[in-house]
Amino acid sequence: MDATTVTNVTAGAETFTCNAYLVEGDRTVLVDAGAYEGVVDAIAEHTDTLDAVVLTHQHTDHVGGLDAVLDAFDAPLYAYAEHPRRETALEAGDQVFIGEEPFDVVYTPGHADDHVSFVSETTLFSGDVVVHNDGAFEYGSFGRTDMAGQSRERLIESLRTLLTEMGEGIEHMYAGHGEEFHGDVRDVVETALGRAEKREPKYPDS
Repeated sequence: MDATTVTNVTAGAETFTCNAYLVEGDRTVLVDAGAYEGVVDAIAEHTDTLDAVVLTHQHTDHVGGLDAVLDAFDAPLYAYAEHPRRETALEAGDQVFIGEEPFDVVYTPGHADDHVSFVSETTLFSGDVVVHNDGAFEYGSFGRTDMAGQSRERLIESLRTLLTEMGEGIEHMYAGHGEEFHGDVRDVVETALGRAEKREPKYPDS
């Protein structure tokens, strides 16, 4: 995937939100909706239509702006877990087209029970299961697992599953938080896995 076709439409938010990625191409898709009041206007700066909105998971920071986006663009919603506006249920092993490429749906729970990641030959949309950098770690971090309904063990298994599903040629990673990454994505995921396996708390002071 040409990295220039992906825009973080919540980059201008001043309140807490996830990264929401507008992927333009043969099939213009929004990956997560974020929790940014200006997300509709931000999307409209780039496109008049959305072919789909796909969710990595349904934590509030990923879906706070969802209804506004669906209303504005009349787009079908793809999600793993039930949602009143879901039109297509995602399951592990499904394939969805995002931009110019087919992406495999990989079930990656631990941070959230309904978490999925999207993997193509070149690109990973990882949601919160693994991120390039955040306030806890630089170069290879992972979603928090210290709250109710979360599991470090399941997240570790999810990272291992991702590495099994990812090819060697993945060079672009778009995570739910932190900066996008272009380079050896497998190495970032392997680094995050190593840290997660140490069972150390991500936020030791919280």
